[in-house]
Amino acid sequence: MKNNNNLIRRKSKVVKIGNIAIGGSFPIAVQSMTNTDSRDIGATLAQVRALTDAGCDIVRIAAPDESAAETFAALKREGVTIPLVADVHFDYRIALACIKAGADKIRINPGNIGQEHKIKMVAAACRAAGVPIRIGVNSGSLEKHILEKYGAPTGEALAESALFHVSLLEKAGFDDIVVSIKASTVAATVEANRILAARCDYTLHLGVTEAGGVRMGQIKSAVGIGSLLCDGIGDTIRVSLTADPICEVEAARDILAALELDARGAIQIVACPTCGRTRINLIELLSRFEEAVDKAGLRGKNVKVALMGCVVNGPGEAREADIGVAGGAGEAVLFKHGVVVGKIPEDCIIDRLIKEIKEL
Repeated sequence: MKNNNNLIRRKSKVVKIGNIAIGGSFPIAVQSMTNTDSRDIGATLAQVRALTDAGCDIVRIAAPDESAAETFAALKREGVTIPLVADVHFDYRIALACIKAGADKIRINPGNIGQEHKIKMVAAACRAAGVPIRIGVNSGSLEKHILEKYGAPTGEALAESALFHVSLLEKAGFDDIVVSIKASTVAATVEANRILAARCDYTLHLGVTEAGGVRMGQIKSAVGIGSLLCDGIGDTIRVSLTADPICEVEAARDILAALELDARGAIQIVACPTCGRTRINLIELLSRFEEAVDKAGLRGKNVKVALMGCVVNGPGEAREADIGVAGGAGEAVLFKHGVVVGKIPEDCIIDRLIKEIKEL
């Protein structure tokens, strides 16, 4: 598939998380978070494996107390290799326990860990274990002095909060940092990350927090995350949905595929919206084609396919496609890279496309 992606990535520090690296020129990693009871080892293990199979690169697990650390140790014993992130709030002892148990990254806000010596203890333990720290700043958890200064969780306020937390770790001599700024509004998320990207070279984790259910959450995430990725900003992403975490991974992969940033490869489908010239049931055809792609296991194939409604503009508009069809009355023309190569009866279109894709 031709790659027309001319996006220039922001230069960021490289951070190693378990067996993968993010930042720099490394591929943008997809993250999600388990929603099982973190202390239920069996359920959490099953969900981690399901997320891995779905194409997740990094999994975050809430650590509400020190007992949750045993889950990290148990998952490692079970052979889990995907990087695991411990989500810790307030209690530095939980972070220390998770580091000892094998967590590959710690998510904290240094400011809510407490006294300076506690921050230094977490930083020292992470440094010794080679574990990075992700600073997570959300619009609902701004420091009182910053919120009073700006009056609302604006982009500038969020960025200032993130840099404040960064300074606490830097003061502790620690700079193996990933920074995440998330707001529930797209505009504030984008503004805050643009400000932060201009003020530091730390690795950035993107996402729109509390984005909602599948439909609106995907739209808000695509707009927010996509806007930043188009700016070259972002090294890892999470689509936050009130839904099965598998949906988050699928949506994140779709965002990367739409921008031709999915390092794993992903089929791209170009399809026209149909109009009065359409003489083929393109809407049904597209639905059946997507089902056939999944059944044939071709979703990860690095190919662009076009399904167009008519021959007037079809081949020309989809000339960048590797393979495609343009519908007629009871048939379609088959084209490759915009050049017509033959005709196909309507009832043979899907089988022929699947065959052609497999041969590419």
